[in-house]
Amino acid sequence: MPTWNYTAAHAHGVARVINDRDALLDLLNRLTHAHEARQATPWRVADAPAPFIDQMLRAIVGIQIPIDRLEGKLKASQDEARADRVGTVNGLRACPGEATQAMAELVQQALDTDTRP
Repeated sequence: MPTWNYTAAHAHGVARVINDRDALLDLLNRLTHAHEARQATPWRVADAPAPFIDQMLRAIVGIQIPIDRLEGKLKASQDEARADRVGTVNGLRACPGEATQAMAELVQQALDTDTRP
């Protein structure tokens, strides 16, 4: 029988469009820095020619969503019998993939803290 395990986060807020060039450039710089930080030679927005940056900024729509409320949910086989959860962990650990291994760890953590038989 397959198992359906997941984590979910829902952020609620009202979106607003960012039209200001400087604010958009700041967002682009921060986003680029966050995604390039682990590279041996991180790329920076300033590495591109200024005319290219200006052209791209005119084509980008910036959106900001201030978060008013967060909701989270975790389904990690917690309603299953202990033996089934152990089998789920073993099955997930046998499959490749970062997300699969992370879920195996979540189910294992739930097992480690559960005192039920």
